[in-house]
Amino acid sequence: MKILHLLCATTLLCLLSASPALAQASEMTFFLTSVGSGSGADLGGLSGADAHCQSLAAAVGAGGKTWRAYLSTTGSGGVNARDRIGSGPWQNVNGDVVAQNVDQLHFENMLTKESVLNEKGEMTNGRGDDPNQHDILTGSYLDGTAVSGSDDSTCSNWSSSADGSGSALVGHFDRTGGGANPASWNSAHGSRGCSQANLIATGGNGYFYCFATN
Repeated sequence: MKILHLLCATTLLCLLSASPALAQASEMTFFLTSVGSGSGADLGGLSGADAHCQSLAAAVGAGGKTWRAYLSTTGSGGVNARDRIGSGPWQNVNGDVVAQNVDQLHFENMLTKESVLNEKGEMTNGRGDDPNQHDILTGSYLDGTAVSGSDDSTCSNWSSSADGSGSALVGHFDRTGGGANPASWNSAHGSRGCSQANLIATGGNGYFYCFATN
């Protein structure tokens, strides 16, 4: 019996050693999705995107919190991404604080390639990696508010994967690249279109940010 207990304890320690990030996941309040919807910028709207965040968080032991996707929408009933994510502070799966509050998140640029981890504690390919996947869906201005005007900057409020007139405003999680604001994590440039193929061609993979609101 003692040998069995020792083996169980050793196995547990080995598992925790092999996956230190997962051992801390219950304290995580911010992550970049490890997978997108698979349907380009069609996330099933805000509710579908929120559910995706919740599901990914639950898979690593952080499902006890309320998770929201950092996405803005436009038109009647449009919302600002900054108003969806709570008040902070937020930390990644390693316990590194990425922002204390909403204003610091948007105006002090604390996010880095190394701190923007996915829910598994993994880094995502950035500019210079193959393939580059640094374009992150947001549909937001630099301050986290929704884009004004008649142009579609949210792929029909995250319900379309069709190409044409629609586009998704994206940020660069690694804060480097091209566009009007290349160093912005949330508002660098628009995508070529809304399909998975065009998100990839622009330099992304349909990923988005998730924040815990409680």
